Amino acid sequence: MTERLLSVDDVAAFLGVKRDTVYKLIGRDNLPGLKVGRLWKFRQEEIDAWLDKRPGRRQGTRKGSGAARGRQP
Repeated sequence: MTERLLSVDDVAAFLGVKRDTVYKLIGRDNLPGLKVGRLWKFRQEEIDAWLDKRPGRRQGTRKGSGAARGRQP
């Protein structure tokens, strides 16, 4: 089965940020994405790997967990 690519809106919702922030992350922080015509598309596993490489991010945590937000479980 083919993997569904995420849109800018999908990534913004996943990260809990605005669309403009996603575009800034593409240019400034090398958020991995594919330009398809005028649209940006993203692979979920590449976004997860990018997040895991970010400073202050603990390996294996996901958005929404207490550890990812600096709280103890």
